[in-house]
This record gives sequence, C-alpha cells and structure tokens, in this order.
Amino acid sequence: MRNPKTWLAVLAAALLVLLVPPLVGSSGDEAGTQIRGLRVMVPNTPGGGYDITARTAVKAIEDNGLNGTTEVFNLPGAGGTVGLGRLVGERGNGKLVMSMGLGVVGSVYTNSSPATLQDTTPIARLTEEPDIIVVGKDSPYRDIHQLLAAWKADPASVPVGGGSSPGGPDHLAPMLTAKAIGLAPKDVRYVSFDGGGELMASVLGGKVAFGVTGIGETRDQIEAGELRALAVTGPKRAEGIDAPTLRESGVDVNFTNWRGIVAPPGLSDTDRDKLIRMFTDLHGTRQWKQALRTNGWDDAFATGDEFGGFLKAENDRVVGVLRELGLA
Repeated sequence: MRNPKTWLAVLAAALLVLLVPPLVGSSGDEAGTQIRGLRVMVPNTPGGGYDITARTAVKAIEDNGLNGTTEVFNLPGAGGTVGLGRLVGERGNGKLVMSMGLGVVGSVYTNSSPATLQDTTPIARLTEEPDIIVVGKDSPYRDIHQLLAAWKADPASVPVGGGSSPGGPDHLAPMLTAKAIGLAPKDVRYVSFDGGGELMASVLGGKVAFGVTGIGETRDQIEAGELRALAVTGPKRAEGIDAPTLRESGVDVNFTNWRGIVAPPGLSDTDRDKLIRMFTDLHGTRQWKQALRTNGWDDAFATGDEFGGFLKAENDRVVGVLRELGLA
C-alpha cells in the first residue's frame, strides 16, 4: 500500500494545475489585449466634457472585459496644456493616455504651450457634438432672440462663460456667434472656466449671463429644470432637448466640437496597436453606442494615422479662425 502522504502530495499538485493559471497565460494577457496599470488623464476638472467622455469610456471598457481596472485622474490647468505637457514628458509610456478634444488644439496656441498635439501619438477620435447655449432657470432670457438682443445692445453687461480657455470650442462658438450678429469679438466679455463642471456652477449661480458648452455637460440640469436651453450651435437639433439651432434662429453659425484619445510620443508599435485595438473594440460595444445616444454625442470614430491627419488639419483651422476673429 502506498504512503497516504504521497497521494495527498499528488492530489495537491493536480489541484494547483487546475486552479492556478500558468505563468505563460498571464504574460500572454499582458502581450495580448490587456494593458495592466492603464491610466487615463483628464486635463481639466471633474464634470467637464473630457472627464465625462473618459469616465464613460472606461466604464464601458471595464464592463465589457476589454481591460482590467483602469484609473481615471484629473490634472487641470491652462486649458488642458498642463496635462498635455505631462503626457508628452512620458515618452514611451504605453500605460498612459489622455482624453482631449478641440479645446486643447486652441489652448496650445493661446497659451504658447511648448508641447503640442503633434508631439503625441494619436489613438482615436471618439465623438463629435455641437455646443449648446444655456441660461439658469431664473434668467430673464426666455429664448435665444432675447439673449442675443441684450448681448448686442450691451455686451459688457452680458458676460458669457465657457468651459475652455481662449481658442477652445466654448470660446470659439460664442465668438463666431458674436461676429454673425454684428458684435465685435473684442467687445465680448468672455469668462473662461477649466471645464464644464465649473462653468455650470457659475451659470446656475448667476455669475455669468449665459454659458456655452457641450450638450453632455448640461443634459441632466436641463432635464431637471435647473437650466434653460436656448440654442444649439450644430447643424441639427439635439434629441430630447427643446432648443432650435442657431441657423434656425437666423444666426449663420454651424459649429461642432469633438473629443478623442492621445498617448505619449515614442510608443512601440505593439503598445500603439494595443491601445488602438482597445478603443476600436470599445467603439463596437452596445454600451458605448448607448452612451452616444444618452449624451447626445455623434459617432466620429477614427484611429491612428487618420486621426493624426485630422489633428493637423484642426490645428490649421483653429489658427485660421482665431486670426479671422482678430484674436491671434
């Protein structure tokens, strides 16, 4: 008869084989689709468009098993260029990406940032959306015509707030609107906030007469009756929001914002492809498609070199608009 201890040792070894994944499999995950320790930087304050986009994307990534625990953190400052500088300084780091958009394009120029988006590795453009013009529920302005008439008559007494620094979408949209109604952009009293979260608090508190920002940052407050939507800046009305387009209202402005993901420079092809694959897989999930509908975002998906070419074109476009408005 064999020693019982021997049988116990054999049984224990068999259980280890069955229950513990082999080391080769673990390293295979790391080399395959999973990016352990991935962090997503948001270069403005919580509650803004970059923040909502990042947290919505990460939740869908985690819920659909596209990656393990993924950290989202905020590093605000100078219209996103503080975060951009940090990202560019992390050369070769395939475990860090940044949520960004049109606002960072303009901020690079207006803040004379030494780091530019051309220094980053483009991963994916995710969404596009119009801006929306909103006032607090107690505002005297009941519709867009009343607001624009008061703004044109006395711009100094009708300050406009935006969730981006000069050159960003929340700055460009009201400046283009001002120009379209015959108001000199230099006469506009624009108050810059570092993200939509800070802006909404100021609109609700009456610190600015009206706010211009993304639909995603305002939808909950509009539905709750805290904000009144007066107009959207894009080519069509926003689903579920009772507000005309500016063009419907006789103002010749058609303006949209977009958001995406960039990574540090100097990534290996493997790290770059892994990130692009993750966001491509995200784009295909039902959860992400529902998030687009819920937030009023249009699908604007593009990756890699295609997104890089778009970034270059947007940089040239924003500089041209700023010069046209006499702001650069």
